[in-house]
Amino acid sequence: MIKLTRLNKNKKQTFMLNCDLIETVEELPDTTIKLVNGNRYVVEDPVNEVISKVIAFKRSIYSK
Repeated sequence: MIKLTRLNKNKKQTFMLNCDLIETVEELPDTTIKLVNGNRYVVEDPVNEVISKVIAFKRSIYSK
């Protein structure tokens, strides 16, 4: 699971996302994450940061 921040104009809302469900990550210009079940999330985190968080999470699991 990775921690992300939804793109809301009123308030910052963080949530945890199961990175195993990510199908695509795009900048349209906001970062949009599409999951394999069709759900989409627009987040404040840039694409490179999302990728870094996924890599760090995977390393933390498989390094044991």
